[in-house]
Amino acid sequence: MKKVLVATDKPFAKVAVDGIRQIVEKAGYELILLEKYTEQSDFVKAIENVDAVIIRSDIADRAVIEAGKNLKIIVRAGAGYDNIDLAAASERKVVAMNTPGQNSNAVAELALGMMVYMARSCFNGSSGTELRGKTLGIHAYGNVGKYVAAIARGFGMEIYAFDPFVPAITMEKDGVTPVATVEELYSKCQYISLHIPANSQTKKSIGFDLLSKMPKGATLVNTARKEVIDEDGLLKIFGERPDFKYLSDIEPDCKAEFSENYTGRYFFTPKKMGAQTSEANVNAGLAAARQIVDFLENGVTTYQVNK
Repeated sequence: MKKVLVATDKPFAKVAVDGIRQIVEKAGYELILLEKYTEQSDFVKAIENVDAVIIRSDIADRAVIEAGKNLKIIVRAGAGYDNIDLAAASERKVVAMNTPGQNSNAVAELALGMMVYMARSCFNGSSGTELRGKTLGIHAYGNVGKYVAAIARGFGMEIYAFDPFVPAITMEKDGVTPVATVEELYSKCQYISLHIPANSQTKKSIGFDLLSKMPKGATLVNTARKEVIDEDGLLKIFGERPDFKYLSDIEPDCKAEFSENYTGRYFFTPKKMGAQTSEANVNAGLAAARQIVDFLENGVTTYQVNK
């Protein structure tokens, strides 16, 4: 009997676990749960004899992957997969997947919610501004970017997007104006919503030169990864431009400097919260389970992220 491990330091909701169990057991597999573990060694031990594993933000490093003697597939329930050692997975011929699109609406709603919060002066009782009529730039027009655009249209924002991998006609059909360069996007938009992955090309790519192009009253919204931000450049723009604001669903390493010097101009959620809704929790978990069954039974590798 094949075994599927769900290894979650931050567990799925019960309804999601019940759904995963139903999918896995219907396929004739055994489900094993490792929840709220405190040591990485617990993960290493639990993976030894399983065929597949589902994770959330858990770290599937080389030690974990090499310990999985029977491991064939690992699925990250979510879009980002920088918590998986892809090189180690490829070396062991383990297929690594994500579940794109399952958390997209949750992340998009958070991005717009943070924009409203900052536009209204953090609800401190003072006068704020409105989103209607403001320019919004979407940096990377993938699943989340499309949802951000859809919600922003309801607010009456003027929407632009930059993504060299998405045809202009796709954006135009969604009522979004494509731009040719990332510099043009930042120059045009009062709000920028970041949705780029963290990789060797994008890490620390959002820095002073790019941010300084944004118009007066600029707000940068990061629901991607903190690694894409050049924090030295971010602090420099904050020091030079009192109008600049930053919103993020993950605290930067330089949080203390923001707390000391820039009260009222930033907001950071206490932990990464883009996908923290009951709907996204269920959607991503069930998608991961279905992808495992489809791979083990039919060899389907649609969402494979390694080679």
